[in-house]
Formats: sequence, structure tokens, C-alpha cells
Amino acid sequence: QVQLVESGGGLAQAGGSLTLSCATSGTAASIYPMGWYRQAPGNQREWIATISNGRSTKYADSVKGRFTISRDNAKNTVYLQMNSLKSEDTAVYICRIYGTNYWGKGTQVTVSS
Repeated sequence: QVQLVESGGGLAQAGGSLTLSCATSGTAASIYPMGWYRQAPGNQREWIATISNGRSTKYADSVKGRFTISRDNAKNTVYLQMNSLKSEDTAVYICRIYGTNYWGKGTQVTVSS
């Protein structure tokens, strides 16, 4: 059974940083591209970043230059380093095996201004 479990969310001040983790199990996730998404109350789910199995990355304009996606294939874990946080970054952050229906349940990030 494929599972994705996010962690690392919490409360941060504007301008601060958080690092999220997404641990996968039940599949050789290292061979798949992985993605981070977020969903704020009342909003649609928004794609944030993707990392390929070759570690090439892509970012949404809203986070480019502030967020960094990375992966540790030995640990089957994907990370999202978030810097210069803004109040509009407040959302549930969710990881996904990109292009599949395998999603985590998400971790809440709240940024106070």
C-alpha cells in the first residue's frame, strides 16, 4: 500500500522559514517525480513545485526564489524548504507522486503577519 506522510508544518512568522518533509512508503518512490501542492480555505488546490527523479525542479511563480524542493532517494523523502514566508502562504501543504492519484493528507502551515 502506497503511503505519503507529510510533516514539519506549524506556525511561523512572516519572513520566517519552515521545512516540510514527505515520507513515502509502499513503492519505489525514488523513480517517480514528486510534487508539492497547497490548498487554502476556500481556494482550489495549487501546484507549487515538482522535482524529477533526476532532481530537475520547477516552481510556481508564487514561490519561485523563496521555496526549494529537494529529495533524498535513500530515505524515500521529499522536502520543501520555505523561506521568506508570507501570510498568503498559509495553507495545507500536500505532497503527491506526480502524475498519479497518490497523495498525502497534508500538513498545516500558518504564517502570522
